[in-house]
Amino acid sequence: MASASSTSAKNLFHDSKQKLSERVQANITSVGSLVRQIQKGSKSNEILGQATKNFSSAETSINSTSSQLDRLAVLTAQLSEQEERVEVSCDKLSQVKEQVRDMQR
Repeated sequence: MASASSTSAKNLFHDSKQKLSERVQANITSVGSLVRQIQKGSKSNEILGQATKNFSSAETSINSTSSQLDRLAVLTAQLSEQEERVEVSCDKLSQVKEQVRDMQR
């Protein structure tokens, strides 16, 4: 009788162990489903993707603006040089006008 009781206890233990394993597996699957539902509901992946696109776009704009500022610096330097040349030319014109007046007297 002891062996029947022992066999019965072993079977009961094995069945309990099997049911516990099945329940753990079912709980893991349920948690996985819950996580997927939370991600879908929060749209965190979409928000993260949009943030990445916005950052990339901003970086491109910053680089473009930087290039344009460099070009503007060159143009400003060129305009400054041209202004100086125009001033020199205006001074020379004034001198020539004075010389013409002096010659006409």
